[in-house]
Amino acid sequence: MKQSRWRKHHKWLGLVLAFFLLMFCLSGMVLNHRTLASGVNISRQWLPDLYRYHRWNNGLLRGTLPYAAPASREDIPGHTRLLLYGSGGIWLTDSTGASFTDFNRGLPPGADYRQMRSLVQLPCGALFAATPLGLYRRPPYGHAWERVSLPLAPGERLTDLTRHGDTLVVAGRSRLYLCLPPYRTFRPLELRAPADYDGKVSLFRTVWLLHSGELFGTAGKLLVDGVALTLILLTLTGLLYWWMPRRIRRAKRAGRPAKRQVRWLKASLGWHTRVGVYTLVLTLFVSLTGWMLRPPVLLALVYGRVPPVPGSVLSSSNAWNDRLRMIRYDEACGDWLLSSADGFYHLPALTGVPVKIAKAPPVSVMGVNVFTGEGQGTWLVGSFSGLFRWDRRAQRATDYFTGQAAPEKSGAPFGLRAVAGYSADFAGPPCVVEYYQGTDALPMPERFAALPMSLWSLSLEIHTGRIYTFLGSGTLFYICVVGLLVLWLLWSGYKIRRHP
Repeated sequence: MKQSRWRKHHKWLGLVLAFFLLMFCLSGMVLNHRTLASGVNISRQWLPDLYRYHRWNNGLLRGTLPYAAPASREDIPGHTRLLLYGSGGIWLTDSTGASFTDFNRGLPPGADYRQMRSLVQLPCGALFAATPLGLYRRPPYGHAWERVSLPLAPGERLTDLTRHGDTLVVAGRSRLYLCLPPYRTFRPLELRAPADYDGKVSLFRTVWLLHSGELFGTAGKLLVDGVALTLILLTLTGLLYWWMPRRIRRAKRAGRPAKRQVRWLKASLGWHTRVGVYTLVLTLFVSLTGWMLRPPVLLALVYGRVPPVPGSVLSSSNAWNDRLRMIRYDEACGDWLLSSADGFYHLPALTGVPVKIAKAPPVSVMGVNVFTGEGQGTWLVGSFSGLFRWDRRAQRATDYFTGQAAPEKSGAPFGLRAVAGYSADFAGPPCVVEYYQGTDALPMPERFAALPMSLWSLSLEIHTGRIYTFLGSGTLFYICVVGLLVLWLLWSGYKIRRHP
């Protein structure tokens, strides 16, 4: 290709992609440091209508818990008090769903701290709530939540909370944490390796952690932050180099000296060229790995497995490192059910060897959102792949809505019914909540529509391109298209430098 054509490609692609590149970089740095950004909230009033809560969508209703509490004058005879929980925190209501009272007192104000995964009430009356960023306890007759200290590994997030008898079980992404009365001290438990464990890890997860730098801990994340800052510098100096000649021409036409503008022009070109050349390998690598994490390349990575990179956070003696998702006890079958990144397992005791369950419901790569027992060994399993009724004794799973046999594979990350929540505690039929459409089974108070969104969650929407709602279904391929253009932009800059 002629040099003049390379220059045109680089110039016009740079101008078109400048805004999107800046958004990629700024949002990526926020995503890399979730704890630092967790206390910052963003009003949904300033976001596209898709991000406001409607009919309990966007994970606002994940589940409910019948709440045994001291009687109140506001109780309606014959109706059960309930705690409703999800992405907006915890709310006190009853089986009529007529009113909702804030039940978040004591929790940190950041919306990221109120992403409820599960609630449990113990026989003593104490409540426990699990969020990805921590565990909280509300004492019997207490009026506020208290943070619970857990012996977590660095960077570990919580995924679930359940109890069996007097044993409270908290699930992290890599290990369990057990607690017995009086529920003050938690003991970490590393599950034994299953028989099918081959030491390999998810290819998708490997590329994900490579893209963020987290594969090599804090040092890796700081390196990728540096790449983001480099791309910001390249974008700003490129814009300056494009804009400054116009200032120079304007000054000359007005008869004013333009020495300062000329210095800025030369400086911007110098910085843009030198920084671009010296960091080309890193910027190409980060752009390429990010491009691979969305469709269509994502579909090729999801089921791939590779040996862990030596010395990385995925290289661990723990067979369940970053694989645990949810856990329940099946009273009818007398064993524990474990949902993991690699499917379902069962084990008679938490100290036993987990065994892979061959015939289980399909689950989206995004993970399980609904995992509730119906009794007699039957479970409801819901994810973005749909909702399925799983009869463990008959070894059969059927679609909850159609009654047809469940597919053997989960397919695309989002199925026809992206199930985000479920409750059978309200009057009337069970309430199935879809992520986008929500549910009509339960009226949602209007004041919930503008509950705040965390800066981290907003950054995730920006980074994946979902925030650009004007693209419609095109947001699914936004990363694919823009990623390729960014790679071409970087390569065209290299070609210009190689043959000036």
